[in-house]
Amino acid sequence: MIKTDTLVIKKINMLSPDLQEEVINFIDFMLSKQEKAKTTSHKPIFGCAKGQFIMSDDFDAPLEDFKEYM
Repeated sequence: MIKTDTLVIKKINMLSPDLQEEVINFIDFMLSKQEKAKTTSHKPIFGCAKGQFIMSDDFDAPLEDFKEYM
């Protein structure tokens, strides 16, 4: 059985030069897409949003609107 890379090269060589250029451009596109996926997928760091929002001191206090239900 022919190795995959040898088969790909053989088939690319069968294409016209214009189509070979398109294949190269597509490969470059796929490589950049793969690189973006690597850089954008990361685990969130605990505390990384610290200071981006502020909660009021009475956040847990009962609301006036719900007094009749309590």
